Amino acid sequence: MKINPRASGLFKKLLLVFFVGFLSLAYQSTRPPPPKKVGPPDGLPITSPRIKLRDGRHLSYKEYGVPKESAKYKIVFVHGFDSFKHHAVIATSASPALIEELGIYIVSYDRQGYGESDPDPNRTLKSSALDIEELADQLGLGSKFYVVGFSMGGQVIWTCLKYIPHRLAGAALLAPAVNYWWHRLPTNLSKEAYSKQFLHDQWFLRVVHYLPRLTYWWNTQKSFPSSSVISHSPAILSRQDIELVPKFTAGTEAIKGHVRQQGEYESIHRDLNIGFGKWEFDPMEIENPFPNNEGSVHIWMGDEDILVPVTLQRYIVQQLPWINYHELTGAGHMFPYAEGIADAILKGLLIGKN
Repeated sequence: MKINPRASGLFKKLLLVFFVGFLSLAYQSTRPPPPKKVGPPDGLPITSPRIKLRDGRHLSYKEYGVPKESAKYKIVFVHGFDSFKHHAVIATSASPALIEELGIYIVSYDRQGYGESDPDPNRTLKSSALDIEELADQLGLGSKFYVVGFSMGGQVIWTCLKYIPHRLAGAALLAPAVNYWWHRLPTNLSKEAYSKQFLHDQWFLRVVHYLPRLTYWWNTQKSFPSSSVISHSPAILSRQDIELVPKFTAGTEAIKGHVRQQGEYESIHRDLNIGFGKWEFDPMEIENPFPNNEGSVHIWMGDEDILVPVTLQRYIVQQLPWINYHELTGAGHMFPYAEGIADAILKGLLIGKN
């Protein structure tokens, strides 16, 4: 039987159109929508003060504690993943009497793309540290200030120790996230910790690290599970974490939608791409910023943390003996919300008492 050449040509054209259309749809599914604008004339409402940065972006912030004009200690707090400036645990969980007694001022800000802070399409590890420096300068915190970060915010503190150590009076990293691909981590130790995650989370992190352009698609497709941390799965909570979740959410239920209000890509997805991507430095290469003991650096960690492997944290502090390491028995990832812990963190950082 002879095939009509015209019919064959038409079929090939239709096949080509279908294939091009399929590729176009596939490509579009990997492209995140543009972020929602914050501010007038037609953007999301602004409910907190903001500063304008060197590149025209805005950072939204919230102040806690005593007035900065009379404060003895000034701290920039860096919130964690899928969070915002209202989750400043060292301010909200610390004793008001201690904050008043020591004269502590704390400013917490929405990181890039979270809450009411503009996204940074050119975000890098270094730019995160420079944003903190510029925030401190515009608020008049002086030549030196303290930095405290929780979880992914704790990871940001490594960038401060790397890029702006001359501006720091001290630093505390609370359950800081660990990038499994830091090159100074022993391969066997990193693989062992990585293998303890759920299988779908292992695949998710591989996408984030090796194929960051597919992060948005991976977390929006419906064929298989995405990230446990993005979906707030209770399976990644320790016994203590479950008890402390109400303290984490207290007072922010009405505004929790503000965290991702500009879009998931510019908040949580880009956060993961930076945190678990390819770093231009390894924290274990950082030199002691306080060789004359004029300040101190602390890492606080729970030994039952399911999100951040304690085995990797132990190795990191072994390579950096100038870090004061505090490991809490029976504590999970949310330990800073436990009774008395925020006070202990502040005393250890500011006056050297544990």
